[in-house]
Amino acid sequence: MQTISVRTTQNVFIHYPIASVGERILAHIIDRLILILYTIALFALFIRINLNIPWIWIATLGIPWIFFSLTFEILMNGQTPGKRLMNIQVVRLDGTRATIGNFVLRFLFGFIDFYILGGAIGLIVVAASGKGQRIGDMVANTSVIKLTQQREVTAQEVFITAEENYVPTFQQVVQLRSSDIELMQRALEVDRQHDNPEPLLALVEKIKTQLGIQSDLPPQVFVNTLIKDFSHYTSRG
Repeated sequence: MQTISVRTTQNVFIHYPIASVGERILAHIIDRLILILYTIALFALFIRINLNIPWIWIATLGIPWIFFSLTFEILMNGQTPGKRLMNIQVVRLDGTRATIGNFVLRFLFGFIDFYILGGAIGLIVVAASGKGQRIGDMVANTSVIKLTQQREVTAQEVFITAEENYVPTFQQVVQLRSSDIELMQRALEVDRQHDNPEPLLALVEKIKTQLGIQSDLPPQVFVNTLIKDFSHYTSRG
């Protein structure tokens, strides 16, 4: 499976799989269904109130069909409602967050991808590019990745739970945030499931430097201890 290395807020790279053609098609269909429902609802409203102003019809019914994807990708950091439901996201090919300029380029060249030969060009290029890129992605230096679960975590749901009489090891963990603990969980998952310890090792060094911790614990044990310590302090409120 092809992957892209995505840089996290801790400057640690985690490998994400490239979104499949099927996932991108389903996301596109979901977005179109949302637009269809919006159009039907607004059309019915205009008929009911007997609105006969052409420019309002054009602006409120036509413009959203053109700028739907561009607007949502800018506002939702590379996702539309369809992409959010399919858990996929537009990122730069180097893994960093796409800019407004990247999204605009994807949008402009999307007319070639989607409206020439009924979208066949876009599908062929995505399937053949090896990096999940359509023409718009190639020009904008972007691709679409499949995300892992990234919702806000809580001690009860995700953290490794500390025993009732647990004695924390590293008091410095109070400086961390829930997002830092989530990143540790993801690094552990990459290490376990993909036999790739590099994100975990890089993260350990970053955390030790950030918190001023010196420890000879193995990386997996060290990170698990940090998570338990964080859970202990946060559960005490």
